Amino acid sequence: MKHSIALVTGTTSGLGHAAARMLAAEGWHQVIVTGRSLATVQQTAAQLVAETKTQVFMPLELDLDTPASVQAALAELVKRGQPIDFLLLNAGMVPGKARVITASGVEASQAPLIGHHQLTVGLLRANLLSPNARIVIAGAEPARGGVPMFSYTDMPAFAAKYHQGDQTAAVEALIRNGPDVKYVPNNAYADAKLIVAWWVAALARRLPSGMAVYAVSPGAATATKVSRQASLAVKYLFIPIANLIPGMNQTPEIAASRYLQASKFGTDVSGQFFASAQGKFSGPIVSQRHPHIHDHASQEAAWLAVAKVSGVDLPNSTPLGAVSEKASVAAKWSQ
Repeated sequence: MKHSIALVTGTTSGLGHAAARMLAAEGWHQVIVTGRSLATVQQTAAQLVAETKTQVFMPLELDLDTPASVQAALAELVKRGQPIDFLLLNAGMVPGKARVITASGVEASQAPLIGHHQLTVGLLRANLLSPNARIVIAGAEPARGGVPMFSYTDMPAFAAKYHQGDQTAAVEALIRNGPDVKYVPNNAYADAKLIVAWWVAALARRLPSGMAVYAVSPGAATATKVSRQASLAVKYLFIPIANLIPGMNQTPEIAASRYLQASKFGTDVSGQFFASAQGKFSGPIVSQRHPHIHDHASQEAAWLAVAKVSGVDLPNSTPLGAVSEKASVAAKWSQ
């Protein structure tokens, strides 16, 4: 892939900052860096220039929790008119002990996906992703299962019990942390990242030929701000243990390198979720083959729920394979 323009969300610290720095080192001509306020992200861009001795960083104000901010960022990108080759949807958070609901009625750990969906769909509708663009979104190890203190919801069972089998309504309930959802911080995080994996699979079926999308867990990297709202058990039990056990933790740079590795993957693995091998939290990433991740009904339900909550969808959003690829792509991009 030509190293032209990359856009990275959540670059003011942590993995996003490390990824932006590494993209500059790889020779990308322009790296669009984002943050909640223009002043903050301008400072970030200046810091990255000082760190890398390159002038490739372009600041962009983007608050993923605020639809108006996403729309303003999209308008600015349309004005610039330069297609993006690598879209890194890195921003995220580990929820805290107290439940937080955004102004849009979304549970805080689910909110980044809603903003990322609005951004991605907006870029696609505006033809601002290059024909061979790669999209990577931050996943997490708990989505695969088998991570101590984290459990994801059994979606078919939850839908059957509370939503008459309607999995789209069930996913929406998790996104909004509705009345039938008991708020447990670690479980909310596992659910948020599982929905990310499902969303990626559904998006892959909707992308035109040539583009590809992947969910990638950066693995354990405790020297970031992502866990600033995390529960006391995570902060003072899980993280200290991870820091002591060889192979349980890694630097932000090594974690962020997983994103860049995935940016070079082919279309043959588009829609897949990559994370550490079972029982590990660092090391090589492998495609996760767990049945719950590959459940087609859950994937489509996740897409439909996210589209409903976000208020935006792709035109004629029919998964490729339901109709011929050529006809589907033509229908989507003719509007």
